[in-house]
Amino acid sequence: MKLRRLVKAAWRSLGARRMRTALAAVGVTIGVAAVVAVMCIGEGTKAEVLRTIESMGANLVVVTAGRSKASAGLRQKAADVETLLPEDALGISQEVPGVRLAVPALSRKLEVATGDSVATTTVVATLPDLPEVRNFRTSRGDFFDDDTVKSAARVVVLGQTVVESLFSDSDPVDATIRISKIPFTVIGVMERKGLDISGQDQDDQVFIPLPTGLRRLFNVTYVNAIYVQATGPQAMAGVAEGTQTLLRERHRLREDADDDFTVQNQADVIAARQQTSSSLTILLSSIGGISLFVGGVGILAVMLISVRERTREIGVRRAVGATQHAILVQFLVEAAMLSLTGSVVGAGLGLAAAAITARFTHWGMGISLPAIVGAMAFSIAIGVIFGLYPARRASLLNPIQALRSG
Repeated sequence: MKLRRLVKAAWRSLGARRMRTALAAVGVTIGVAAVVAVMCIGEGTKAEVLRTIESMGANLVVVTAGRSKASAGLRQKAADVETLLPEDALGISQEVPGVRLAVPALSRKLEVATGDSVATTTVVATLPDLPEVRNFRTSRGDFFDDDTVKSAARVVVLGQTVVESLFSDSDPVDATIRISKIPFTVIGVMERKGLDISGQDQDDQVFIPLPTGLRRLFNVTYVNAIYVQATGPQAMAGVAEGTQTLLRERHRLREDADDDFTVQNQADVIAARQQTSSSLTILLSSIGGISLFVGGVGILAVMLISVRERTREIGVRRAVGATQHAILVQFLVEAAMLSLTGSVVGAGLGLAAAAITARFTHWGMGISLPAIVGAMAFSIAIGVIFGLYPARRASLLNPIQALRSG
């Protein structure tokens, strides 16, 4: 009951000076809104990055042809490098411990057409295990199988973007398309995947059997990527290291020679992306923390003015028996209520800002209750800390002098 009376008295006191109260709470409101918005967007972005990377395949290690040139910051296009062979994928699957599957692929941009419709897309020559390794599924028809690969059949599975470009609303299964003027029969359509971690459309590609691509379409013997699936998350680091060691041996590289391939561990990509996102979140949250500090200074100023204006009230309360502790608690409760009001409004504005930003920028948004509660608790603590000096000053006023000041 005592606490309820203190809260009611604090509300009456703050309500009597609404404009001053609102101005004092602005700093806290802005600070909490900034922290909540940044944390929600940060959490959503982290989750989105994780979903995007995991959609590319579970426990994935990607080997690409060519090596990044650190001095120039450039990397030769994998399609122009002939250092990876289909046999390398077979060697990885058979000789590297912890490998479940290893699938070679050769990707190139080519023109595809049917009737009067023409589009340029990525043609991927690969093996039947690619959907399992890359977490792809067909929505219509089927992916090609081992028998189709052995016969080097001219069949193709289309991504959703290609379907929309060539067939509009019609069913493409069993239709014929031309890839570089060579006819292929459509046997399936992939489910929609969206963008990958680099921002490329995973639906803007078509899949053909590897021998068909190597012999009949590209006329080459090499591939530009090998997708390696580890048996579990714990095996990924060992698979990446074992793959590097095996490929160096197979390619007969000298001990002092650089790799002629690049091994990328999915776990490392996730860690790097999340670390970048966390660093940005911390940086932006610190700006919100500065706003909270400014809000605390505003509370300090308002409470000092309130103590001066209410000196006679404090004297009357002391004269009728109020203790120094009671006066101290009263003003601390007012400071806490002022900060709480600003933090509640700020949390609502922060959530609204995060939702609007996510809607118009297509960023992710995740509601982090610990972050919201933490920001509000921190703002209340700021209010109490900055209200402590005015409250103590009020509690130490001499009752007789306080009554005479009025």
